[in-house]
Order: sequence, then structure tokens, then C-alpha cells
Amino acid sequence: MRPIDAISLALGQKQLDHICRTMGWVMARTARSPIFSQSHDFSCFIGSSAGQVVSQADGIPIHTGGGGIALARLLETFKGHINLGDCFLANDPYVAGGNHLPDFTIMRPVFLNGALIAFTCNRAHQSDIGGGAAGTYNPKAEEIFHEGLRIPVVKLVSQGEVQDDLWRLILLNSRTPDLLDGDLRAMLGSTEIGAKRLQDVASSMGAEGLNQLFASLLDWAEESFIAAIRKLTPGIYTGEDFFDHDCFETVEARIKTAITVSADGLLVDFAGTSPQMRGFKNSPLANTRSAVLLGLISFLGAHIPRNDGVFRRVRIVAPEGSLVNAKPPAPVTADTTYPAHHIVHAIWKALSPAAPDLSCAGWSRISHCNTSGRDGSGRYYVAYQWLAQPGTGAVKGRDGFNVMGQMTTLGGLALPEVEDFETSYPFLVERQEFVTDGGGPGRYRGGTGAEVMVHVKHPAEYSFRGEGNGNPTSFGVLGGHAAGVGNCSIRFEDGSSYIPPRFGVERQPPLTLTIRAAGGGGFGAPFERPPEEVLNDVLDGMVSREKAEADYGVILSGKDLHVDEKATRVRRQNFKAR
Repeated sequence: MRPIDAISLALGQKQLDHICRTMGWVMARTARSPIFSQSHDFSCFIGSSAGQVVSQADGIPIHTGGGGIALARLLETFKGHINLGDCFLANDPYVAGGNHLPDFTIMRPVFLNGALIAFTCNRAHQSDIGGGAAGTYNPKAEEIFHEGLRIPVVKLVSQGEVQDDLWRLILLNSRTPDLLDGDLRAMLGSTEIGAKRLQDVASSMGAEGLNQLFASLLDWAEESFIAAIRKLTPGIYTGEDFFDHDCFETVEARIKTAITVSADGLLVDFAGTSPQMRGFKNSPLANTRSAVLLGLISFLGAHIPRNDGVFRRVRIVAPEGSLVNAKPPAPVTADTTYPAHHIVHAIWKALSPAAPDLSCAGWSRISHCNTSGRDGSGRYYVAYQWLAQPGTGAVKGRDGFNVMGQMTTLGGLALPEVEDFETSYPFLVERQEFVTDGGGPGRYRGGTGAEVMVHVKHPAEYSFRGEGNGNPTSFGVLGGHAAGVGNCSIRFEDGSSYIPPRFGVERQPPLTLTIRAAGGGGFGAPFERPPEEVLNDVLDGMVSREKAEADYGVILSGKDLHVDEKATRVRRQNFKAR
């Protein structure tokens, strides 16, 4: 094949990325569940006819990094039986390359002149697929059978005809079948639009030209990745992150990684990682693969194309039966948040000495829960309490974002608007605000996190997932400090209060739920933060006057609050002299 010039390659990548985003727009505008229409908890991607992901421009990175494994399972299962008008569905993490059961993946083969040329795909987190807790996050699960309906790769649509018996089976296993019915149709529609757009591109350049574009994009990712790692100091670097609870009891478990940096690529070895646990915080191999890609690209730079070409230069060693390569029937529903979060943290910590300027401070873990039940009209709902999200870690040149979705979404998860939230569910939001002193101190401050107070008007079931409520879960880098911890509390209508368990499923009467998320870690020494920036933080309510002095050495004076330059200079000098 003749090499594609750089301009044509860039334009080709933009065309594919635009198709992915178009699929996303179709999904968001036609899906029934607020988790899609408001929060965008889905991801669209394009795969080659060989099953390699070549574009994942829309959605959430933890969804798509392992998409190639799902496509590989499809090609293995239906070899010789993939036809025009077919559409495939899968979710199982052990046999179908899924992340976890709530993430249904629709995979549509794309044909040109009778030949298979690509796949358009949509992986979306369903509102409910059965299992022991509404919303599928079941902290009481001890095996995957407690988590919902398991689906291998199946043909949901055969040559344009929906398989009605299979469709009815899937809907029967959901507490919200009306939502699932509409959401599946939205997924099918989004991939159909994507397929038509991709056929238009292929028609203009021919099947051979499209294959050449795909091959060149994979080569480009490989070349960009190897150029980035050759800027690192060769060697072996280690990092780890911890678990202190397995949903049933206190534990001491760790995800450990040793990254070998060489001129030819990276070896990411998880030897020494703890065995899989009793609770649902285990990672199957597809999810671990996705988390590794997320961790590496977010550290090395967003300029690296996010496709399967990167994996040509990355070798992953994940001991079978460990937290990062669980064996069935281990439960795994929390894997896209935790342990994926831990995997990314371990990678960031490992690579920081190899490239300090690229260091990323840690993000705190979530403190929220799911709420489900019936509203005043009898309609069943499943709500994710996402209004209180942690702050993000700081990086060189930028404070952490005060509020963002879970770290493994890297901003791809949109937080719902309060007004939409109140319209969709029987809730009244009394307060949503940034947390004063929530961010880890540093030259660049960690994000503060948010606190929300929500009145739940009717009896409901709560699935608590307080991963961020025990010990501090962020970390600072290069002298920066970690943030604090989150918490969750309940006040009943009679005025009594209650601290719910970190993990568990409970049914409660009407109540007021308060969730306070922890912040992100700081980057660099706090006393190097310019006093004027600390003053602005105090005026904005991000940092208290007391913490400005204690953490940053900045003394503020007067009713109008101005920096006392002399006192600040003395305070900082005394600190450095210790």
C-alpha cells in the first residue's frame, strides 16, 4: 500500500471521529433513560473488519479501550455468519469482552459491495438489567450471578429482522423494561446512522482505501506512542493503590504495577497484586486493558491517537485470579470505577519519576449511592446520585477541576443539571455547592469536590458505594498534599439522623440525603502558591482563612481581606527553616 500523507491521515481521523460523535448525538437525543440523555454514560466507537478499534472519539474512555476484545469475541463466535443487516449484542465480561454486565455493547457490521469493511459500535450502561439490586450496582454480590443478566455475543438483529424472542427475554430481566426497550432501539439507531456515514466515506475512497486509512491510523498511534515513551528515562518504575474494604469487611488489598520502560515499548506487570476479592470490585481482563490504556494516554498526552495501535507497544501481565484478572464467577460491577481507578493511580505513581512534569495528582473516590423506587405516579425509577462528585487532581500549570465525574470517565460523564434531576426523579435538591478546604493543598490546588443535599420524597432502596468515605484516597505529587475524605449522611423526617454503611443495600422511608465528596490531590509545594492566588481562593470560598495560613502560609488581614506580605514572608521563611 502507498503511505497516506499526513494531511489526508489527519482528515481521515477527523472524519471517523465525527461519525463517532454523530452516533453519540443520535443516542443522546433518542434514548429514554436520563443516564444517557442527561449524563452520556455511553460510548461510540468504530472497529476495523479485523476487530481493531480505530476511533473512539465519543464518550467514556474506560468503555472503549477494551472494545477490540468484544469485537474479537464476535468474530470468533460468528465466523462465516456475519451478514448485511445483522446486529450483535453482548455484555458478559468473561466470555464476551465486556467491562461489566450493565454495559451492553451493540456491534453492527458495515458492508460495502457485499464485503465486510468495519463495525460501528455503542457501549452503554443500562439503567437496570436485573440482579440483586436495582441499577445493578449490588454491594452484596458475591458472584456475578447476583449482578444481572449475562449475555454472550448474540445476534439481536438478523438480516434486518429483530429477534423478538431474544428481545422479550432481555426486557423481562429488567425492572425498567420501558426504558431498556427505548434505549436498545436508540443504540441500534445510532450504529445504523454511523454505518451509513461510514459507507459514504468508504464509497468515496473504496474498500481498499478505507482499509489503508485504518492501517495508517493504527501505525500513527503506534509511532506517536513510541515517540512519547522514548522521552522517558528507561528503567523499571513501580506504583500501587489500595483497597481497605471488600464491601463486607475491612481488608488490606493492593493493586501493584511495575512498568518497564524501554525504547521498544512498555511492559505493565501487575505481579504482586492481591487475589480477587469477595465483593464486586474485581476487574476482568478487558476492563484492565482499558484502564491501562486510559492511565498511559492520560499521563503521556492526549496527542496520542486512542486506538488499538498503541497496544502493539504495550504488553500487560495480569496474574490470573488477581484483582486485575478475575476468574468467574467473581462479581465485577464496580470495576469500571474501582479497581479501574486504582489501576490508573498505580500507573500515574509509577511513571511520575520518569517524567515529573507530566505527573498527575490523584483523584478521590466517590461517596455516592444509587436510589431506586416508585415515584408518586407509580413509575419505577433508578437514579444515580451524581450531583456530588469528587474533585480532580492537579497537574503542572493547572488546578484540579472542582467537580467532575469519576476519574475513569475523564470528563466524558456529564453531571446532570439540578433542574433536570428534579424533573426526572421524585427529588428536591436543597443545596449543591463546592466544598471549602476540600482540595489537596499544592502549588496547584486539587479540585474541591462538591456537597449535595437531596430530599427523597418517597420510600426508596439505596445501594451505597462509599469508596471515598474511609481513608484519604487521593494523593499529592512533587510536594503536593492529598485531600481529605468524603462522607454520606441521612436525616429522617422525624429529625433523627443516620450514617449509612459504606457498602450495602437498604430500604428507607422518605429522607434527606447529604453527600460530601472529597477533593483531588495537589501538585507541588503549597508554600510555592502565589499569595494572590490563595487570596482569590479564600474570596471564592474554595479555601478558608484558617487553611490559607496553616496550609499555604498566607496571612490575610483587614475586613476586606488582603495579603499581609510581611507576615506571610516571615511565616513561609520560618516554615522553610524547620
